[in-house]
Amino acid sequence: IPHIQIPTTLLAMVDSSIGGKTGVDTRAGKNLIGAFHQPSLVIDDLDVLKTLPRREFNQGFAEIIKHAVIADAKMFQTLQSWKAGAATALQRLVKRNIEIKSKIVAKDERDLTGERALLNFGHTVGHAIERAGNYRKFLHGEAVSLGIVAACAISVKRAGLSADQRAAIVDLLERFGLPTRLPRKFPRKKILDAVNFDKKFESGNVRFVVTPHIGAARITDDVTLDDIREAVKQL
Repeated sequence: IPHIQIPTTLLAMVDSSIGGKTGVDTRAGKNLIGAFHQPSLVIDDLDVLKTLPRREFNQGFAEIIKHAVIADAKMFQTLQSWKAGAATALQRLVKRNIEIKSKIVAKDERDLTGERALLNFGHTVGHAIERAGNYRKFLHGEAVSLGIVAACAISVKRAGLSADQRAAIVDLLERFGLPTRLPRKFPRKKILDAVNFDKKFESGNVRFVVTPHIGAARITDDVTLDDIREAVKQL
């Protein structure tokens, strides 16, 4: 069925409307059922973003910050001094994020070679947090923000990310009102149970995205469940 997408949230404009993934969430896990089906056209009308509640608008910045961490150190610096008021600045930001995601997707449209998996930075733990909260406790971007914090902790251990850069990433998430700590009573065991259902597990191995420094990312298979458990415990 040919279709046109007109995303009405910042998160959809910079992320989910690009790349042709269509997925649904189930109790077993997030996006486990779906297909690849590219739209004929995507229309982004930034005026609709004026109608969003602040929390809904802010969650889009989790994906924007993710793109900056994995692919664009200059954009990361721009975000550190971001002023939300300028419409033209937001337009440039949305356009840049579309370029980043489109470029990665074009190399691996159907998620077969591992290139597209770079976009999953922060999502292994993020998706597990969404599932542990029955998809009600956190918005997707909020869960991804927490997942990015966990991925940074693992990157310090496994990829040589500096403590200063880890702190800068956490500070930037907080700057946009995104959570970086779990509520004290959140069921952390459920997060670890959910990680096992993640579609990024292959034959029992974790394909985990780490960042050695802001502006770069790689996939590694030397991250253990103990590493993830420790990172979740710190959240």
